[in-house]
Amino acid sequence: MSISLTRYLVEQQRAKGLIPSELRLLLEVVARACKSISHAVNKGALGSELGDVMGSAGSENVQGEVQKKLDIIANDVLIEANEWGGHLAAMASEEMDSIHVVPNRYPQGEYLLMFDPLDGSSNIEVNVSIGTIFSVLKKVDPSKGVSEEDFLQPGTQQVAAGYCVYGPQTTLVLTVGDGVAMFTLDREQGSFVLTQENVKVPADTKEFAINMSNMRHWDEPVKRYIDECLQGEEGPRGKNFNMRWIASMVADVHRILTRGGVFMYPWDKREPSKAGKLRLMYEANPMSWLIEQAGGAATDGRQRILNIQPTQLHQRVSVVLGSKNEVDRVTSYHTQK
Repeated sequence: MSISLTRYLVEQQRAKGLIPSELRLLLEVVARACKSISHAVNKGALGSELGDVMGSAGSENVQGEVQKKLDIIANDVLIEANEWGGHLAAMASEEMDSIHVVPNRYPQGEYLLMFDPLDGSSNIEVNVSIGTIFSVLKKVDPSKGVSEEDFLQPGTQQVAAGYCVYGPQTTLVLTVGDGVAMFTLDREQGSFVLTQENVKVPADTKEFAINMSNMRHWDEPVKRYIDECLQGEEGPRGKNFNMRWIASMVADVHRILTRGGVFMYPWDKREPSKAGKLRLMYEANPMSWLIEQAGGAATDGRQRILNIQPTQLHQRVSVVLGSKNEVDRVTSYHTQK
C-alpha cells in the first residue's frame, strides 16, 4: 500500500514524536505550493493560470541576479500559500530584500520559513531540472515580535528541511531529523507518495560536480583535489572520476543523494571579499542537513556548514558536500594549507 506524504508526517508525529501538528501542517502547505510551481514549470511557454513563466522578468533580486518570471511566480506562490495558515511568524526568500512578516489579519505561529523559490532558474528555457529549496526554523522567543535577528540561527537549529526537484518526475525530498525520505508526485492522485525511505549517500564515489570553467580562479586546495581526480587510475587516487555539472544545485544534490558524489561551489578569486556564491540560509543549510541525515558530510572547506553562525540574512558561503570520504579529503586539503 502506498504511503502519502500526509500519512508519513502523521506517523512521524504520532509514533515518533518528532514533529508537532503545527509543523506537519506547515510542511503539507509547502508541498501543495510546490505542486502549483511544478504545474507552472510543466506548462512552460504554454503558460498556465499562474501566467506565462518563460523569459526574464526585467528585474534583479537583492543579490543582483536577473530574475526570471518563474522566480517571481514561485516566490508569490510560496508566500500566498503559507501566510494565512497560522503556522508561521515570518518568511524569508532569496528573491526578497528582507523578511515577510505574516500580516496582522492572519494568526501568527511560531515557525520561520526560508526558501529559494526556484533554484537553477537559468535552466528554464533549456528544459533542464530546476527546484525549490526550503528550511524551517523555530522562533527563539515566541512572546516577542519577529525580526531578521530571529532568522540568524545556525543550521543545527533547523526543524525541517527539503527540496522539490521539477524533472521528468516531481520529487519532494524531506528531513525532519530522522533520516531522508523521497516522495514522488502522483499526478493522477494529485498527492506526493513515499518512494524511498532512509536514503543513504555512499561514503566513497567516482563522481564530482563543479564548474570547471572557473578553474583559473580557484584556491590551491580545490585545484589540487580536482587535478588528482583528473589524473585517473595513474594518479594518486588510483581510480577514474567522472564530472557531472547541471548548474542547478537542487538537481546536482538530488543526483548525489540518489547515487553518491561530491558537489563543490568553492570560494574563488573573482570576488575575494565574498565567502562564496551560494546562500547559507536558503541553499547551504537545508542541503547540508539533508546530506548529513543521509550519512554524507558538508563543509565550507574548513568547518561544518551547519555550525556556522549567520550574521546576515543573505550571507554567502563556500560549499563542499556529498560522499563523506571525499568531503573529508577536500576539507583536509584546506586545513593543511
